[in-house]
Amino acid sequence: MSGGLKRLVPLMDRVLVSRVEPLKKSVGGVILPDSAVSKVNEGTVVAVGPGARTPEGNIIPMSVKEGDTVLLPEYGGTQVKIDDKDFTLYRDSELLGLMVG
Repeated sequence: MSGGLKRLVPLMDRVLVSRVEPLKKSVGGVILPDSAVSKVNEGTVVAVGPGARTPEGNIIPMSVKEGDTVLLPEYGGTQVKIDDKDFTLYRDSELLGLMVG
């Protein structure tokens, strides 16, 4: 945590995600207005917690790791702002899928 930068370490089965910014230009180079840009439900995992615990105390491993690209639900999550950057915290079970390839 040197240099004044904050770092958030999620607890339990939480995942910190940075949403992918929608394209502001078309493939042909035309600048798109905000009304024409659809909301992107894709993000990059920035940090993950250790995992949830069973009633016996065993840790359930997380299904994603840092750097993974995930499919996000349209609604939900907790908005977090760290060093003027927007992130969203989700539970591991709220993530819809893992983008591969």
